[in-house]
Amino acid sequence: MKQDGEATQGPEAGPVITLSDTHVVHKARTGGLFSRDRVYALTGADLAIAPGETVGVVGESGCGKSTLAKVLVGVQKPTSGTVSFRGRDLWTMKPAERRATVGAHTGMIFQDPSTALNRRLTVRQILRDPLDVHKRGTVRQRDECVRELMSLVGLPRVLAEGLPGQLSGGQRQRVAIARALALDPDLVVADEPTSALDVSVRAQILNLLLDLKERLGLALVFVSHDIQTVRRMSDRVITMYLGRIVEESPADEVTDRARHPYTRALFSATPGLLDPIDPIPLVGPVPSATRPPSGCPFRTRCWKADSVCAEAMPGFAGASSPGHRFRCHHPVEEEQSTRELVAQAVNAVPEATAMADIPVEKSKQ
Repeated sequence: MKQDGEATQGPEAGPVITLSDTHVVHKARTGGLFSRDRVYALTGADLAIAPGETVGVVGESGCGKSTLAKVLVGVQKPTSGTVSFRGRDLWTMKPAERRATVGAHTGMIFQDPSTALNRRLTVRQILRDPLDVHKRGTVRQRDECVRELMSLVGLPRVLAEGLPGQLSGGQRQRVAIARALALDPDLVVADEPTSALDVSVRAQILNLLLDLKERLGLALVFVSHDIQTVRRMSDRVITMYLGRIVEESPADEVTDRARHPYTRALFSATPGLLDPIDPIPLVGPVPSATRPPSGCPFRTRCWKADSVCAEAMPGFAGASSPGHRFRCHHPVEEEQSTRELVAQAVNAVPEATAMADIPVEKSKQ
């Protein structure tokens, strides 16, 4: 196990993983036996994750968050583009080398611990399995590692011989976290790690992840619908819409200084107790991933959209703060309040509805 706060140093101190113009396109049978549509699950993703950094990923269901997570841990092969781990393209490696690289250096925490764990194996067997597969240490060292892992995530030793069905939801998720850490990974991807848990347990698991991230120097990708939790957990927040990354922002700026209208609309939907306001209304149809709109994918629901938005997908523009970039022809002003945006969006509803009627065409890849 890594020592507390230890991160990878030396020549490997660059990004842990880098995506460059990465696309994932699925073929889906929709209209009949011989009819197949293309599903644009991930489009043109560019992303670099540094050692020790926590990157949050937010967006509505179907926006590509889980596809991005699978690409990062080498489960999903991109249709085009590159996925580089420590500077080496994962998908030009031989299969055995790729499995060893991904298995030894990345970990994944899944949404539902009750289905992510083999219900026929004991906790000890579940945690030993990665060590056995990758032949880490002697039998005695593996047993000691299992004890360390259980202690690390706060599981009592008496549960070592228990089956997943005998554990609570929080305990099962602690087992899943311990399994993800078994091989001292450089990168851990947590895909909705608390959505299947009771509210009372979520805070415990989130605090555990934060503590482990700090102690072990992990790079962590945190995918969630709970945008306020993402903001709290992350150093940087990525907003996704219809398979595209539309904004990257420092976490402390994402609520009030986000520049993309969709990001501001997402965070406005979180109720506030001290100063409650109505969320920014989004009108128009939610586009299909099989027939994404021409130009900006958000234009069919955006109160700022015009004919320019229908013609071309905007490139990334930089904000005043380092590390903040967005893709929008008509970005929100940096200091503009959410109340102003709500009023602006309400007044622009008829125009936005008209924009939604512009024919939707498949975007060029």
